[in-house]
Amino acid sequence: MAAEILTLEQLSPRLARFDRVMGLDIGTKTIGLALSDVERRLASPLDTIRRTRFSADAANLLKRAAEFQVAALVVGLPLNMDGSEGPRVQSTRAFVRNLPGGLLVSYWDERLSTAAVTRELIAQDASRARRAEVVDRMAAAYILQGALDRLTRIGAGK
Repeated sequence: MAAEILTLEQLSPRLARFDRVMGLDIGTKTIGLALSDVERRLASPLDTIRRTRFSADAANLLKRAAEFQVAALVVGLPLNMDGSEGPRVQSTRAFVRNLPGGLLVSYWDERLSTAAVTRELIAQDASRARRAEVVDRMAAAYILQGALDRLTRIGAGK
């Protein structure tokens, strides 16, 4: 059984009041992780997983999710600028498809998330080494914050 993929509109009613959500920025070399607070208002950068092979990557991810009692994952979907899906989207979808069942997953359009985070880090005068160290988890937080804001708007419409 694979992870259950839902839109944010479908995910919203399935989340309990204080459920946390984890954001993922899945890259070829790393997976950036971010975590929501229990009220799902604020996304915070959490960690970066260095990718090795799928089973180890998934185990690390699931361990971190269990540690924080995460109810759902929001995965950044790296669409092309014209909205089409390229090889990176296919790779991201394959990663999610291979995750174990019982997980709730929603995708979030992550176009320009890394660029926005990098610009902000440059504006803060972060060194190149520091940017490389934090950009993935910061991008995951950027992705998750967009999804949390959308979940808030969905909840307000109830």
